[in-house]
Amino acid sequence: MLGLSAAALAGYLAAIVVLMLTPGPDMMFVLANAARYGTRAGVVAALGVAAGEAVHVTAVVCGLAAAISASPVLFTVIRWAGAAYLVLLGVRALRSAGGPAIATDGADSRTGRAFLRGLVTNLLNPKMILFSVAFLPQFVSPASGDVTAQLVLLGALFVAVQLTVDIALGVGAGRLAGRLADGRWARRINRICAVAFVALGLRLATSS
Repeated sequence: MLGLSAAALAGYLAAIVVLMLTPGPDMMFVLANAARYGTRAGVVAALGVAAGEAVHVTAVVCGLAAAISASPVLFTVIRWAGAAYLVLLGVRALRSAGGPAIATDGADSRTGRAFLRGLVTNLLNPKMILFSVAFLPQFVSPASGDVTAQLVLLGALFVAVQLTVDIALGVGAGRLAGRLADGRWARRINRICAVAFVALGLRLATSS
């Protein structure tokens, strides 16, 4: 397919699945929304995250990501913006952790905002820029066909796998929170995600 062998695609998909199951800002955001606002919010958050990753993939194909990662000033600005945004999400989650397990007031508007916040969370993660630049080209074979077509295929598969994993997490967390009448576990998940947001933001800000 487009010069890529079945073995190469299988190895690529296996690598993506492992990466997607590794906790990170995107996963924490989806889990936090699902635990707090229900399954629908978790799914919408996953769609927002996937949309952000689609932008990163498009940037790689267009050559923009390489330029961003090569600019120390621009990369630093994005890194600090992403760190601040993650800390802000964590503080908001901590402030709301004492409320009901599944919020009902304003749930529709909050669900709508979940997409935008998921998009911003992914876009402001400079690690995804570097990852896209470093990871995708490794599976491209210039001698096997159109490099751009190969990158588009690999990027589309990456976004599809990420979306599948995040939706599964969102649905699972939303259903679990909805079945716990006392809401204790949902609030615990929310607090864990909140702390994780802050920790990830601080790590992003202090990493080189």
